[in-house]
Amino acid sequence: MPHAVVLLSGGLDSTTTLAVARSAGHACHALTVRYGQLHEVELAAAARVAAALGAVEHRVVEVDLSVLARSALTDRSIAVPKDRSLAEIGAPGDVPVTYVPARNTILLGLALAWAETLGAADIYLGVNVLDASGYPDCRPEFVRAFEGLAQVATRSGGIRIQAPLIELDKAAIIKLGLSLGVDYGLTHSCYAPVGEAACGRCDACLLRKKGFAEAGVPDPTRYAPSS
Repeated sequence: MPHAVVLLSGGLDSTTTLAVARSAGHACHALTVRYGQLHEVELAAAARVAAALGAVEHRVVEVDLSVLARSALTDRSIAVPKDRSLAEIGAPGDVPVTYVPARNTILLGLALAWAETLGAADIYLGVNVLDASGYPDCRPEFVRAFEGLAQVATRSGGIRIQAPLIELDKAAIIKLGLSLGVDYGLTHSCYAPVGEAACGRCDACLLRKKGFAEAGVPDPTRYAPSS
């Protein structure tokens, strides 16, 4: 089986991406990064998902971006936006405070190092531009640019950046994952969890709720009572 590195946060998108990589016949090496995120409950979700979807190994690497990359996800003094309308989320030009500067560039750099070490030709990334929060490092242009970098930054080149969800909305992603046997009850998407429960009010929760509603399937997420 050809090797592939899959960036795995434990969220809905990255979990579906791992399932896609597995269905493509890859031996999947899951990489989770503890980057200084405040919502560390996602790390436990990533471990559950990696085990459930049969990753051949799962590594957690620590690179603390909180000292350099200011974001509501890394700095408690910045409030996570809540109760925004779906029209506001991902509106043209809107880059919310939950954006972590250069996060996907750094995560892909780590994945690239591991892929080259493994001799893997594929790196899977679960970004998408529909039903997303307008992050600049989730766009097709970013994926293409990093893939070009990977060709000149490595000894052998030939490494592909696979972003199979990039043109899908959340409902389509959920339907795809369910067709591949994903248990979304194992995943975590919330930016501001209340204990282990999702807040139900942040952008990530609202998009997740919208996705399950539009897919016409029950949402297995445990939300905090106030949501």
